[in-house]
Amino acid sequence: MATFADQPIAALRSGHDELAALVRDLGPTDLVRPSGASQWQVSQVLSHLGSGAEINQASLTVALTGGEALDSEFNKRVWARWDAMAPLEHAEGFLEANRQLVELYESLDATVREKLRIDLGFLPEPVDVGTAARFRLTEFALHQWDVEVGFNSYATVAPEAVPLLMDPIGALLGWVAKPEALAGRQVNLALRLDDPERSLGLRLGERVELTDVPEQPDGELVAPAEAFLRLATGRLSPEHTPDGVTVTGPLSLDDLRKVFPGF
Repeated sequence: MATFADQPIAALRSGHDELAALVRDLGPTDLVRPSGASQWQVSQVLSHLGSGAEINQASLTVALTGGEALDSEFNKRVWARWDAMAPLEHAEGFLEANRQLVELYESLDATVREKLRIDLGFLPEPVDVGTAARFRLTEFALHQWDVEVGFNSYATVAPEAVPLLMDPIGALLGWVAKPEALAGRQVNLALRLDDPERSLGLRLGERVELTDVPEQPDGELVAPAEAFLRLATGRLSPEHTPDGVTVTGPLSLDDLRKVFPGF
């Protein structure tokens, strides 16, 4: 029986296998190279992914066993331990922690994937396995790009992850966007995305959100869906912008980059 969780779990597996193949060959100098995350070296991205895998696994284990909920300081203790590691330990720790998380997701049968509810700690109520896996995939796929682009300037977000990230990214915009960069301007753009094809609206004002296509848009953004995901998360710098990205209307692509500075 197919479930809502199957695709994101499969994408987490393929993403892990691809990134792990790269990470296993990285030496000490490689690990301190700049990544696609402007404030982090490659090893720091791996630390973030590894600590996140550990936290996700702990939350999933609590849900599976009915154990005591994680205390409010659990995440801080995990982050502090990973922050204290050396770059090679970040790489080795990532490989092990993320493997364990993916294998735990894969071990869940269809009934558990449908019925289990997981408290992620930052949402108002527990979520199903598919939603939890998509949140993890959003984090993983973007930071996988951060690592890979440090060695390949033409890297893209994994194709199998892109369609699965479109729904979570809409919820993320309200948290990561900086509408104050528009100095009070209110703009409604039509989004024309491809691969996969999507027609949406992007409302920029006091809040930034995805909407239905506006009847009378102020302008239009045309882009591959993969490029839009990177734009929305601060990963579409000029040197990493593919052909086919165009913006018309009152805003430029540079204006949009300021609205979406990344995380």
